[in-house]
Amino acid sequence: MSNIPELNFVQIREKLINGEEIAIVDLREEHIYAQAHPLFSTNISLSRLEIEILNRIPRLDTTIVIYDDADGRVERAFEKLTRYGYNRVHVLQGGVQAWERDGGELFIDVNSATKAFGEWVEHFKHTPSLSAEEVLAKIDANENIVILDARRFDEYNTMSIPTGQSVPGAELVLRAPSLVKDENTTIIVNCAGRTRSIIGTQSLVNAKINHPVYALRNGTIGWTLAGQELAHGQQKSFKDQKTSLKPELLENAKDLAQRAKVKTISLDVLNTLKADATRTTYVFDVRDEDEYITGHLAGSKWVAGGQLVQETDHNAAVRGARIVLIDDQLIRAYMTASWLGQMNWEVYVLDTDFSAVLTEQGAWQPNVPASKAISTLTPQQLVDLQQQRDVAIWDVLPFAQYKKGHIPDAAWLLKADAIELIQKPEWQAKDVIVLTCGKSVLAKFAAEDIEPYLAEHQTLYVLEGGNTGWKTAGFQLVTDNVITLSAQIDRYKRPYEGTDNSREAMQAYLDWEFGLVDQLKKDGTHGFFVV
Repeated sequence: MSNIPELNFVQIREKLINGEEIAIVDLREEHIYAQAHPLFSTNISLSRLEIEILNRIPRLDTTIVIYDDADGRVERAFEKLTRYGYNRVHVLQGGVQAWERDGGELFIDVNSATKAFGEWVEHFKHTPSLSAEEVLAKIDANENIVILDARRFDEYNTMSIPTGQSVPGAELVLRAPSLVKDENTTIIVNCAGRTRSIIGTQSLVNAKINHPVYALRNGTIGWTLAGQELAHGQQKSFKDQKTSLKPELLENAKDLAQRAKVKTISLDVLNTLKADATRTTYVFDVRDEDEYITGHLAGSKWVAGGQLVQETDHNAAVRGARIVLIDDQLIRAYMTASWLGQMNWEVYVLDTDFSAVLTEQGAWQPNVPASKAISTLTPQQLVDLQQQRDVAIWDVLPFAQYKKGHIPDAAWLLKADAIELIQKPEWQAKDVIVLTCGKSVLAKFAAEDIEPYLAEHQTLYVLEGGNTGWKTAGFQLVTDNVITLSAQIDRYKRPYEGTDNSREAMQAYLDWEFGLVDQLKKDGTHGFFVV
């Protein structure tokens, strides 16, 4: 690493406190990252670097600090980043061990800064809450309540509070008035753990909605630890009922955002911000995805507002950057902005003639670097080739997606492991190596990595269209015959997701969250405040 410039903890801390733009990038796999990392680090593993880097760190002049576990990822990432045009890449001197040795706090889990902020909010705002037992008693007594689940719909659908309905976080202030039974209805907001229910509840309180509002204390984890049964497969959503925007709530949201130092800007000002090559400007559309697909501003990225607050590090990897939010109803943008502002981001809300600018259609498409040309073959050609030669198929999808459906005989691996694996005798003996993934976007970069290490007799291909192309061609994806060539560490198992978490893991997670305020005070780089 002698040829890579270094930054140490003290230098990085100074940049964070001064509000300078900096991206602290953890190159390890997510499970490893979740064991210990600096508060404002962002996890862009070497395995996914190519398909994430340009979207999460869009400005090539950004000060970037990368680190690993002294396992060679830094050197490989530095070469790639330099090739892509990044010109201020540094390595974290001494890695996370030196960070902690020199006085820096290390945080566990993922989206740690947001979760710590949620605890900060509850600590200072005393967000009202009810226990799982109290909420169940209200359900059993058929009291005048509505339970609004602030998570993504897929999380709600997997497991939820009985009678609850899906209203993802940023939608709450807009949708709740149309979902209550009458003016006397009590609103209860839940998530899986704590953060999104705290932020969701406090959003309704801050916007001065004229109803009693409570968070379900500790979410579905608290419900489970209380020995109460969760519902599975619920389908109720805010989309089932027509929404009427309450003008007074919009005004309250705007006032709230202004108190959080948020500014409202025109399209001309937005274009000026985007043209400023000295600063990073993220433009996020915080409406529902269906609205975004129907029509959005060119160059904007869709991120549901609640998830943007929950996963800020994943979407805005550059601490100190500017964030511009878009919502043709404005209220979701103002509410989301109010939280980002309190998290010490520089935030703007666009107000313009939306009918004239929300003209692009379709889902958001990530920007990826150009990859080296690698020979491709069609699904039918792969089937034919398997009858003639000794073929190895490698799939670099996230493991969870690989398990849900993969090409028969395809083996799963982390892209970061591909170079090491291709040099092993059993793979050097193969005649043909075929790389695939969802649509073969990441597979192209995996092929680029291993091409220099092929044996003389070997041929390398990328499957056209990946697993999606395979299925479209009429071939079957399978869920059995799971073959793993790498450790399954690409995703950290959240104690609050899924239905198979141990009580011990859930309680340990809550205990960790309870300690985050003290850890924030020790860290001292966050700049969080509440209004």
